[in-house]
Amino acid sequence: MEVPFITDRTFDKENTLQKGDYENCEFKNCDFSNADFSEYKFTDCVFSGCNMSLIKLHQTVFMDIIFRDCKMLGLGFDTCSDFGLSFSFENCQLNNCIFYKTKIKKTIFRNSPLQEADFTEADLSGAVFDKCDLARSIFDNTNLEMADLRTAYNYSIDPESNRIKKARFSLRGIPGLLHKYDIRIED
Repeated sequence: MEVPFITDRTFDKENTLQKGDYENCEFKNCDFSNADFSEYKFTDCVFSGCNMSLIKLHQTVFMDIIFRDCKMLGLGFDTCSDFGLSFSFENCQLNNCIFYKTKIKKTIFRNSPLQEADFTEADLSGAVFDKCDLARSIFDNTNLEMADLRTAYNYSIDPESNRIKKARFSLRGIPGLLHKYDIRIED
């Protein structure tokens, strides 16, 4: 069966989405929670104000996607297709998401809670974490080279088990780099 190609459309307050290839589409205030987006393809699309929590993403293609004001709890981005994987997040709830082994260089996370997210073995080189809460998120063998975490907070990143060359941190974030040493840093 041929997969439909849908382009230049706006979907407003939809709850279901036909399997297909979506290009240059906008999704506004949709509730796709618990949907199965396996093998769907999204290119140059914008998701605004959508509930996308617990969506299945097996081999889903996300190319040049903007997520804005979306609830995206518990998503397994590690099961997405690697092909062209690129997106940005602004004011999104990304708690409990899995980015295990994803190659998402230069990804922008802005004003987005990422509590208990798993970034194990992810390539986040050049990524920006702008005003993001990273409480209890896992960074293990993660590439954070040239990443910007100056305004991120509540992170615990072990410099010995992650690549952080030329990454940017604020003085306020130093305890998050020294957490494993159980030392007290005071003014």
